[in-house]
Amino acid sequence: MKIAGEGYPFIIGSLVPGAALAGLYPVHHWVLLFAIGIVLIIFALACSFFFRNPRREIPTDESVILSPADGRVVKVKPIEDDFVGRGHRVDIFLSVLDAHLNRIPTSGTVDFVRHRPGRFFSAFKDKASEYNERTDIGISGKRGRFRVAQIAGSIARRIVCRVGEKDVVQAGQLYGMIRFGSRTEISFPDSFAPCVKQGEHVKAGESIVGKLVEDA
Repeated sequence: MKIAGEGYPFIIGSLVPGAALAGLYPVHHWVLLFAIGIVLIIFALACSFFFRNPRREIPTDESVILSPADGRVVKVKPIEDDFVGRGHRVDIFLSVLDAHLNRIPTSGTVDFVRHRPGRFFSAFKDKASEYNERTDIGISGKRGRFRVAQIAGSIARRIVCRVGEKDVVQAGQLYGMIRFGSRTEISFPDSFAPCVKQGEHVKAGESIVGKLVEDA
C-alpha cells in the first residue's frame, strides 16, 4: 500500500517510540510503558490507513469532471460564482475513514491559489463552507473555468496544497490533502451537468461528478 509523504512523520514518529517502549522488559513500570507503546503502534497503523494513496483508474475523457476527493456527496446546488460564472457546485464530506488525498478534477492551468484563515466547524455542516479555513484553486481549461476548495473541519486543521499559480495540471493529478476529516467542493460552469446525487460515495480522480451538457 502506497503512503502519502505527509504521513511518514506521523507514522515513524509513533512507530519508533512505540516499538521501543513495548520492548522495554523487564524495567520499572514496564507494564505501563508497554501499554503506551502498544497505543503508539496502533496510532501508527491508523495513520498508515489514513494517509494511504490508493491506485486509481483515471478517465481520459475531456468532457467529464472528476471528483477531487473521496467521500460522500452532501450537496449538489446551482451557483453564481465570481470565477466560474453560473454553474453548479458539488460538496463532498470526507470522514476519517476516507483517503484524504485531493486530485485535480480537469486539465488546465491554475489561475490562482487563495488561502483563507477561518473557523473549524464540523465539515459536514453547510456553514463550514462559509466560515471554515480553506484553500481555493481556480483552473482554466478547454471547457471553461473551475474552482476547487479544500475546507478544514473540526479535526482537520492542516491543509496541504502543492500547486501554484500558472501551473499546468492534469485531470486526476494529486495536488494536496487535508488531514483528519474535511470537506472538498468542486464548482463548474453550467455547460456541464451534475451526474451525482446527495448521499453518493465518490472516489478522487475516478468518479465522474459532471458531464458536458451535450453528453449528459
